[in-house]
Amino acid sequence: MSVTTAETTVNPRKEGLARQLDDGTRKSHSMAQNTAFVQGFFKGLSNKTSYSNLLTSLYFVYTAMEGAFEQTTEESVKLMDDKELRRVDALGVDMEYFYGQGWESKIQPSPAAKKYVDRIEEVARDQPKLLIAHQYTRYLGDLFGGAMMGNMASKSLGLTDGKGSDFYKFDDIEDSTDFITQWYAKLNSLDLTEEEKVAIVDEANLVFAFNVEILQELEGSAMKSFFSFAWKSLKEKFTSALV
Repeated sequence: MSVTTAETTVNPRKEGLARQLDDGTRKSHSMAQNTAFVQGFFKGLSNKTSYSNLLTSLYFVYTAMEGAFEQTTEESVKLMDDKELRRVDALGVDMEYFYGQGWESKIQPSPAAKKYVDRIEEVARDQPKLLIAHQYTRYLGDLFGGAMMGNMASKSLGLTDGKGSDFYKFDDIEDSTDFITQWYAKLNSLDLTEEEKVAIVDEANLVFAFNVEILQELEGSAMKSFFSFAWKSLKEKFTSALV
């Protein structure tokens, strides 16, 4: 009986709204991954300035998101709002690491972050069910790639003792794969019309576009880092050839 049950159990990611979101945002996801900043980050070419600017933008985004989750009366959004996913407190720790005491008065949202925040506030006010798209796009992306991104940041930027990467740490989630599977199952159980599901997928693509804009703001820093890295490598090769 247990074998039959295991064989017939469907991965919630392969059906319902979960599948619609994964399939419907595949192109947007690929575009976000291929920005110069992300490519540079994974090659170890990022720098503390661009990285801290990214976290700063995300601090404003998550403050708006989690504030909306606290205030909404939309039950579907509250069902998907797992406290283990919350990021504002972790981002606050990172802000203090990069900016020091009194960091709150030292930071402000970038133009792309402000645009993103405005959309969150608009949706929370007028179409709260669309907040599900924001939960899906940001939280699952952070959880999927969190450990890898955090390790890469620590290694590439020389962050000691794991400081400056709290954003990527989900200490309250023991098994991320199991957690995500359960999250998808909850997502598929929501009582939504087909029109609402389509609107959520559309919103998720818009959220990806906002995130790409934030990354594009950082591309200048990423490219400066790339040319610095390339020049250093060429200089080392030239010096070695003369020895």
